[in-house]
Amino acid sequence: MRVEVGNRRLAGVILAAIASSVLIATPAIAQQKTAKQCADEWRANKADNQAKGITEKAFVAQCRAGTAAATPTTAPAAAPTAATAAATGQQKTAKQCAEEWRANKADNQAKGITEKAFVAQCRTGTAAAQPAAPAEKPTATTTAPASKPAPTARETTHETTAVGTAGAFANEALAKARCPTDTVVWVNEESKIYHFSGHRDYGNTKQGKYMCEKDAIGAGDRAAKNEKHP
Repeated sequence: MRVEVGNRRLAGVILAAIASSVLIATPAIAQQKTAKQCADEWRANKADNQAKGITEKAFVAQCRAGTAAATPTTAPAAAPTAATAAATGQQKTAKQCAEEWRANKADNQAKGITEKAFVAQCRTGTAAAQPAAPAEKPTATTTAPASKPAPTARETTHETTAVGTAGAFANEALAKARCPTDTVVWVNEESKIYHFSGHRDYGNTKQGKYMCEKDAIGAGDRAAKNEKHP
């Protein structure tokens, strides 16, 4: 009887030990994922993982081991751009400067900045080449002719009425130059009567002209009856 009881106890201890080991191993087995499951997890966040530099292979390896997702080591150094080169004082390449010029091609062309000049100054780290201001063309300074004195009312009348009339002049001097030996008279165009110098109507009627007396007579004009011939 004692042996049988002892065997039963021993069997109970062995079964308990086996059950404990199974319970301990079960979580570990349950936590371990397959390669496919880990790969699916990586692809579900592919864009984010790629942005963090986590490769699928590294993620799957750490995922199956049950550790945290693989994080990249030091991020790869970004290729120096023209902007970063300028910030760090590094000299830019001709290609970088040319690309900068082309990025604002229309604006640079509008300002007269050539690609060659821009690249030259860009590589030295100076400001973008600015076109030299074109020299202003000298403007022709023309001297305005001296303005003629405003014609008198009499001269204005003479100029408008005497045009196109043979032997008619706008002023007395021109008439005298035509006939230095003849008498210059003032012809009233409305009445066709001419007046002599020294009389009230000489050069004073609304419409008239200076003429040599012989030209006035030839044109059919007649002398004023109340005026004495000089």
